[in-house]
Amino acid sequence: MVNCCDLVSEKNEPVPLKSISVELQVRDHVASVSSCLQYVNEEERPLEAVFVFPLPADAAVCHFSARIGEQEIVAEVQDKQSARDQYDDAVSSGQQAFLLEESEESSDVFKLSVGCLSPGQKASITIVYIIELSVQADDALRFCLPAVLNPRYTPAVSAAGVPEVSSASVIPYTLSLSVEVRSSDRISKLESSCPLDPLEFLDAQHTHATVNLTAGHRFDKDVELFLYYENSHQPSAVVEAGASAAPSGSLMGDPALMISLYPEFPADVMSSLASRGEFIFVVDRSGSMDCKMHHGNDAQMRIESARDTLLLLLKSLPMGCYFNIYGFGSHFESFFPQSVVYSEDTMEEALKRVKSMSADMGGTEILQPLKHIYSQPCYPDHPRQLFIFTDGEVWNTKEVLDLVKRHVYSHRCFSFGIGEGASTALITGMAREGSGHAQFITGTDRMQPKVMQSLRFALQPAVDNISVDWTVPEGVKVDMLSSSINTLFQGQRALIYAQIKGQSSGKKEGAVTVKYKLKDQPVTNQLQFTLQPTEDTGLTIHRLAARSVIRSLELEERAEGADAENVRKRIVELSVQAGVSSAHTAFIGINKDHNQTVKGPLLQRRVPVAHMLQMSMMQCQPMGMCAMALQMDFDSTMHYSMASSNSMIESDDESDQTEAEPLKDPVLQLVSLQKATGCWELNASLAAVFGKTEDEVTNQKTAQVDGSVWATVLALIWLYAFKSDQQVEWQFVAMKAASWVRSQKPDSLSQCVCDGNALLGCQVTEDMLGI
Repeated sequence: MVNCCDLVSEKNEPVPLKSISVELQVRDHVASVSSCLQYVNEEERPLEAVFVFPLPADAAVCHFSARIGEQEIVAEVQDKQSARDQYDDAVSSGQQAFLLEESEESSDVFKLSVGCLSPGQKASITIVYIIELSVQADDALRFCLPAVLNPRYTPAVSAAGVPEVSSASVIPYTLSLSVEVRSSDRISKLESSCPLDPLEFLDAQHTHATVNLTAGHRFDKDVELFLYYENSHQPSAVVEAGASAAPSGSLMGDPALMISLYPEFPADVMSSLASRGEFIFVVDRSGSMDCKMHHGNDAQMRIESARDTLLLLLKSLPMGCYFNIYGFGSHFESFFPQSVVYSEDTMEEALKRVKSMSADMGGTEILQPLKHIYSQPCYPDHPRQLFIFTDGEVWNTKEVLDLVKRHVYSHRCFSFGIGEGASTALITGMAREGSGHAQFITGTDRMQPKVMQSLRFALQPAVDNISVDWTVPEGVKVDMLSSSINTLFQGQRALIYAQIKGQSSGKKEGAVTVKYKLKDQPVTNQLQFTLQPTEDTGLTIHRLAARSVIRSLELEERAEGADAENVRKRIVELSVQAGVSSAHTAFIGINKDHNQTVKGPLLQRRVPVAHMLQMSMMQCQPMGMCAMALQMDFDSTMHYSMASSNSMIESDDESDQTEAEPLKDPVLQLVSLQKATGCWELNASLAAVFGKTEDEVTNQKTAQVDGSVWATVLALIWLYAFKSDQQVEWQFVAMKAASWVRSQKPDSLSQCVCDGNALLGCQVTEDMLGI
């Protein structure tokens, strides 16, 4: 195999993309991302470069331009089919053309076509998009620059319609990234999954800072940034002036308002956990789950980590709730025909099946198991909570999201993207439409703490009865652009967009009052805002608001009984007016000054993109005449039938089921021994976790103390004394254990704790144990 660092493909053909430079500008909770892609045609014939690449699912692409020599061509947003036709016509006539379009199936995949580059010619492509930054469990704002594009699993597609995929050892282009942060709040810190230069503050208040990605980064994995503000829960209202060239009364012409609402949950609410619910765990068992979690030597296989996580979840559930576990791939199966009551017997039966779970179910088809789950009746007074684990991407993302949204009032959906390249459209979309929370497990992240954080969110009370009231002068009106928000859960933030219409000759300020209830306690926040904003923010808020409206219209378009054609026209109209991408529009730019006859066939080069197992999306093949260069289905560049080749990641071949290896993590060993009620039994296996023999543990027990009480107290002491750094993982296990000890009302409990400390060589108090 040819070394890709030499800028050639596996077939010894030059790769036209040489470098990507990114400028990230963060303003409070939103970011503007400008990416510059440098192309060079080093071949002897005219070239078309095709780059299928990922973007964050909720990104609003708002600028696309190309510079060739001294000439800059700025693309326009047009109806997608019209833009495709213009591109084909331009390329076939020898003109240079540039086309950027969003996948019709998934909003996190874009295709960039750079047409008719002459031999030796250079082109610089600039793409700008804006995005809301997602909130993490620790209150950080997360930005992800995705590098990885996993193949889309498409069932029952013939191999003839599937382009080849060849592997590359290294992605042959580099990435540079500069970050500028401005905030009304003080910046605490900025962290990353990749090496960064030191953070530099540009003011004494620490509200303005810059940082750069360390030079030489190979863009072979996602770049994640985590931004921390000091007062992240402070609500805010920002008004942005409209575009002077846009007509008054239009979304882009009037001022736009963005409200940030991120409620802080008091300690007493955080400790108040529900004891009822129906918990359904849906686990990806496709072939790619047999990959490692990361590239380190000590990395677990993804399916192994999923098994360990299910063990923790099963041991953490409250007695009397309902639960079930689904595995899915090309088909699906469930542990029980319907959810069952959580008890010692059902828990043990589920654990036996978890131990034998393998990545042996072929491709990634999540729609059918979800349909089956939603067809099952809910249990009264037991809210349904879905936990979905997947490392893949599906070809019918929008159909999956529509299904989740239709059932939002009967369940919540928590989603977990495993490994580099898990679809942001799928993972964040399911959580958003299902009023849940999304987590991504990348790099050396461990799955268990993130999943247990989400379980806590699922068990905590929510903010509800949310209302938004406006106080504005006469002659001014505020129209909500965002969909109404009914509930907010711990760890969720809402950004609310509105359009300010009309003018007032007098008062220049308005106010918004946000009211909600938290555990039946009313909370009121009032925010002031100006009606005459002066700061130039580049229409970021307007475009995010337009993107929000477009997404709502796209959902409406796909709903049953909708006037699809009329809704589609509204989407195209707003997309063109706001200059942001949609499923029905594309950016098109044509250099009409460049017009030369193409001699010989136009080559097509597919630029490699990192994805699972370091496979690259590279297909290099001569094409026919210029007019044929794009006569292919856009979806076929993204969808891969995993049954079409033995070299594909997800294979339908059945793999032998092997017995799960013994648990290596001492915490998991201890948790695996706990009973569903929360207690432990006194035996040799438990003693081994403590590094003791059964006789050593038994002989230290006070005579009047029951063996199970003694064993449970020892387990709690050991967890708090030696594994406090993993408390987020065993918190529910410990709560169940403490509750069980209290229910036994044992005599000499203080002496029992004292003896336990002596045996294990530590000093833990009864109060610390919660007993």
